[in-house]
Amino acid sequence: MSYIELHANSAFSFLRGASFPEQLVQVAAELEMPALALLDRNGVYGSQRFSVAGREQKVRPIIGAELTMEDGSVLPVLVASRLGYANLCSLLTQAHLRSEVKGECAVKWDELPEFAQGLIALLGLGSVGCQPAVFGSLLKTSSTHVCQSDHAVQQAAGQSRLAVCSPQNTEDRAQCLIDAFGRENVYVEVQRHFLRGEDRVNRALVDFASKFRLALIATNGVQYAKPYGRQVLDVFTCIREHTHLDLAGKLLTQNAERHLKSDAEMRAIFRDLPDAITNTERLANRLQFSLENIGYEFPEYPVPDGHTMNSFLRTIVLFGAQQRYESITKKVKRQLEEELALITRLGFSGYFLIVWDIVNFCRENNIMVQGRGSAANSAVCFCLGITPVDPVSNHLVFERFLNESRKGWPDIDLDLPSGDRRERVIQEVYRRYGKHGAAMTANVITYRGRSAAREIGKALNFSPSTLDRFSHLFANGDFPHTLELEAQIEQAGLPKAHPRMPAFVGLYHAIYGLPRHLGQHSGGMIICQNKLSSFVPLENASMPGRVVAQWDKDDCEDLGIVKVDLLGLGMMSVMQDAFELCRERDRPLDLAHIPKDDAKTFEMMQTADTIGVFQIESRAQMATLPRLKPKCFYDVVIEVAIIRPGPIQGDMVHPYLARRAGKEAVTYFDERLKPVLERTLGVPLFQEQMLKIAMIMANFSGDEAEELRRALSFHRSEERMNKVSVKLREVMARNQVAPEVIEKVLHSITSFALYGFPESHAISFAILAYGSAYLKAHRPAEFYASLINNQPMGFYTPATIVKDARRHGVKVKPVCVAQSEWNCTVMADDAIRLGFCVVNGLQREHADDFLRERKERSFSSLEDFRKRALLTKDELRALANLGALNCFAEHRRAAMWKVEETPHDDLLTERGTLESAGCHPAVCGSLPQTSATSARKHESFVRQAAGRGRLAACAPQNETSPLSPMTLPERVRADYEVMDLTTGPHPMKLVRAQLPEVWRAIDLAQAKHGSIVRIAGNVICRQRPGTAKGFVFISLEDETGVSNAIVTPDLFEETRLLITEEPFLAIEGEVQNTDNVVLIKAQKIFPLIREGLVGSESHDFH
Repeated sequence: MSYIELHANSAFSFLRGASFPEQLVQVAAELEMPALALLDRNGVYGSQRFSVAGREQKVRPIIGAELTMEDGSVLPVLVASRLGYANLCSLLTQAHLRSEVKGECAVKWDELPEFAQGLIALLGLGSVGCQPAVFGSLLKTSSTHVCQSDHAVQQAAGQSRLAVCSPQNTEDRAQCLIDAFGRENVYVEVQRHFLRGEDRVNRALVDFASKFRLALIATNGVQYAKPYGRQVLDVFTCIREHTHLDLAGKLLTQNAERHLKSDAEMRAIFRDLPDAITNTERLANRLQFSLENIGYEFPEYPVPDGHTMNSFLRTIVLFGAQQRYESITKKVKRQLEEELALITRLGFSGYFLIVWDIVNFCRENNIMVQGRGSAANSAVCFCLGITPVDPVSNHLVFERFLNESRKGWPDIDLDLPSGDRRERVIQEVYRRYGKHGAAMTANVITYRGRSAAREIGKALNFSPSTLDRFSHLFANGDFPHTLELEAQIEQAGLPKAHPRMPAFVGLYHAIYGLPRHLGQHSGGMIICQNKLSSFVPLENASMPGRVVAQWDKDDCEDLGIVKVDLLGLGMMSVMQDAFELCRERDRPLDLAHIPKDDAKTFEMMQTADTIGVFQIESRAQMATLPRLKPKCFYDVVIEVAIIRPGPIQGDMVHPYLARRAGKEAVTYFDERLKPVLERTLGVPLFQEQMLKIAMIMANFSGDEAEELRRALSFHRSEERMNKVSVKLREVMARNQVAPEVIEKVLHSITSFALYGFPESHAISFAILAYGSAYLKAHRPAEFYASLINNQPMGFYTPATIVKDARRHGVKVKPVCVAQSEWNCTVMADDAIRLGFCVVNGLQREHADDFLRERKERSFSSLEDFRKRALLTKDELRALANLGALNCFAEHRRAAMWKVEETPHDDLLTERGTLESAGCHPAVCGSLPQTSATSARKHESFVRQAAGRGRLAACAPQNETSPLSPMTLPERVRADYEVMDLTTGPHPMKLVRAQLPEVWRAIDLAQAKHGSIVRIAGNVICRQRPGTAKGFVFISLEDETGVSNAIVTPDLFEETRLLITEEPFLAIEGEVQNTDNVVLIKAQKIFPLIREGLVGSESHDFH
C-alpha cells in the first residue's frame, strides 16, 4: 500500500504554509502519490483550487482543516462524507462568526459532538510544529498558547515524562474525542522531523494509541512542497510574530523537513512503525468526499398563486416589453421568445426574478441602479428594467450572455451608488436570506510589489529608511525580472554587494503572489436555498454587518454557486447626489431626461475638458478625445471601449482614428464582415464583433463563438487556445478564405480577446460617461460639490477638482464653522461652500455634534464655539489653521492664538481635557445631546437665520492678537497641510515669476511641433501602462491646467527615484503635437524646488 500524505498546509493557512495548493499537488503527482489531504488553518480557503488541480494531475484531493480550539490547541480533522463536509463548514462558520477579531476562530470542545459525524479527528503533534494538538497536558505545555516552532516540540519533549503529566486530563480529552467522533474515527498522528527529543514524544503517542485502542498514522506535517519553501516559511514566521530573522531564533524551524516526501522516504523514516504508513492509505480510502458533490441549490423565488417561476417571469417580461418598446416588432418578440425558452430549459427563471426583485428594491428606495456587462446583451434583462440597453436595436449577441453549453449560472452585474446606498442593498439581501444564507465572496489579497518588498525587508532587518524607499519604488511596478529587481534595490540604497541582496531577490520571487490575507470582493454576493454555511464556511468581514465566504468568485463559479454582483460605482453616487441637489434647488434633472444630443456636452468632450467625467478622464482618454471628436452617443461608446489593453495590443486604435479622420480608407478583412464592422470603420473594437467574425468566417454557432471567447479569456491556457485557433484556421481554409485574411482574423481575435471590451458593457458605461459630462457642462456647481463629497474616486485629487471647478467659473468658498456642513454644499449664488469632510483629522461624530449645537443656537464667539463644540485641541488647531474660525477672529493666527488660550471657566467642558482624563462626553453622559437633523433642513435654517440677521454674532471680534497675519504663501501651505487642497491660488502661480523659461499648460497649444520647451508643475499622475512597453507618462498641473510628458524607459530608469519621490518636477523635452493633442517627449527631468511650493499627492501607476 502506498503512503499518502494526510496533513498538509498550503499558503492559504495564511503565514503558516509556503506553497500554493497547486504546487503541493504538482509535487505529489511527481512523487506518484495517489491522493493528498489539504488541512489549512481554520478554513477551506484553498480547497477548490486544490480540488481542481488534483483532478487535473490525477491526485485525488482530500479535504480537511486544522481547528484552533478554545484553549489554543489545534485539532486536525479530515472530511469523510458530504455530511462531514457540511458539519465542518457549519462548525467553522459558528466559530468564526462569534469571534470579534476578523480571521480568528476558536472552536469550543463541547461543540464537537454536534458536528462530528462524517469527520475524522487526528490526535498528536499536529502540523506546523505547534504545541501538541490535544496533548497539551501530556507534554506539559501551556494550554493557552500555540507555539509556532520546532523548538516548542523539543522543549515539550525534553520536559515530557509521563510521571509529570496530568493523565486524567489527557485521558478525559481523548475520551471526549472518542465519544464525539467514535473510536474508529480518531487516529493518533506521529511525525518525525529529526528534532532532539522528538522520539520521546512519539513513543508516548504510540503508547497512548495502544492504551486507547486507536489506530496510528504517520504524516509529515507538510508546510511547503519542496525544501526551499522553508525560507519562505521563516519569513512568514517573522511577519506573523512581528520580528526579524536576526531575533526570531527559536521561533523558526530548525530544518527543511516539512516538505512532501515519497513513499520510500516515509517508509524509511517510520521503518519501526510500518502500520503507521499503511494506515494512511486505508484511511484515505475512507475519505471519498469530493467538492463536485457539494449539492448547492439556488433559492426559489416566491411567486403569486397560480404561477410558476417560469410563468411569472414570462408575465413580467412581456409587461416590461410593452413599457420599453413603442411597438413590439416581430424581431423583438422572436428574441424574447428564444431567450425565455432557453432560460426555462436551463432552469434559470428564479435567478432572473431575484435580480429583478433587487432592482425593484432599489427603485422603490430611490437608489440608482443599472445592470451592465454581458447582461446588457439580453432582451429579457432590458424588459425587466435590469439593463438600460436595447440589445435588439444595438445588434448585440445574446450568446455572449447565455447559451446552451454554458455550465455555470448567468452573470448579471448591478452598478449601484457606492457608499451608504449600496450598503442598504447589501443589507437587504442579508435580511432576506439570513446571516447563514448570504455572503460576500472573498478576495484573496496577495503579496505584490510593495507589500512583498516591505515585508521581506523587515524580515531581513533592513533599516526603516530603506523600507520607506522600497515603499515608493515598489509601488511603481512588480519587477518580475531579476535584473530589473536588483536595479531597483540598488536605487533604494542597498548595494549589489550587500550580503542579503541574493536572499532578498530569491525571497521576493518566492513570496510574490502568495496569499497575504482574506479580503472581500467589491460586490459579489452568493445566496443559497438552505444554509450557505453548509457549503462554504462564512466569517465576519472587516466591515460591520457583513459576512464573507471563504471562497473567491472564481471558486464559487467553478462549483456552480450563484453570484450576484452588487458593485459600487463612485460616479453613480456623484450623479445621484447631484440630481438630488438639483431637485432641492428647484432645478430637477435625472439620467433618463438628459438630452442625448447636447452640443455643449460634445464640445467639452472634443476639447478633452473631462476632468472628473466617468471613464473618459484619464490621460489616455483625454489624448484620444480631440482626435476622435465625439459627435453622437455611439461615439462615446467607442471612446469608452477604445482605450483598453485589447484594442491597443491588437493595433486597432490608430487605424480607427486615422479612418475616422479620413486619413486612411475604410477596408474590411472580408466583405462578408461589412455588416459587423461598418459601425467601427472596419476595425474590430468589441468582443461581440469578435464572436460575429468567428460565426461568419468559420461558421461557428453562437455557442461555439462563446466557447471561443472563454478559451481566450483571462484564464486561457496555451493548449486550449491552440486548439481553438487550429479549429478556426481549418474551418476558414475550408471556406476558401485567403491565407492572409486568415492571419489577420486570427491576430485580431487572439490579440484583443483577452481584454476586449463587450459592446454592451461599453454602452452601459457610456450612458454614465455622457450623463456626468452633461452635469459638468450644465450643472457644474452641483456636479463638483458631489464629486468632492464622494472622494476618493477617479483619477484626480480634490485639489485638482477644486482648481478645475474654478477654471469653469464655479466659486469655491472656504470651510467656515458658521456656514459649512459636513458635505460640500451649493449656495444660492451657485458657489460651493467646502464642507468639513475635506478637513484632515476632524472626526465625523465630533463635527455632527457641533452642527447639532449650531442648529439649536448659532455660535456667538470663538469662546462660545470652544465651549459648545467640544473638539479636541488638535481639531481646533486644524480649523484655525485653515481659516475656518475667521468668522470669530481677524485672521488665522489670531484664531490660533485664541485656541491656545486656556478657558477661564470649567476646563472639563473641553473634549480634549475629558478625553485625556479617560472620559468621552458621549460615554460619561455629562453633556446634553440634541436630536440629529438632516443637512438639507439645516442649510435651510442657516439661510433663514442669515436673512434675519441671526448670524451677525459671527462677525470677527475686535480682540487684537500679538501675531501677524499669515502671508498668502503661508495660507496656501496651511490649506494643503490641513485639507490637501486650497481655495487660494495654485502653488505654481506663487512662483511663476521665478520661472520665466517655463511654459504654462494653457500656452502649449501654441508651441511649435518639434521645438524644445520646459514645463513644470505639481505631479498629479504617474502612469506606466502595461501596454506602453515601459514608457512612463507624467501629468503636471499648474495654475492654468494640466500638461503631459512621456518618459522613455531608459530615462525613467536613470531618474526613477526623482520621478517617484518629487511632488514638483520640471521637464524639458520635445513638443509632439498630434491633432492638437500636445505631449512633451522628456529629455531632461529636474526637481522643482522653490520656497513655498506645496501640493497634493498624485494618482500613480494605474
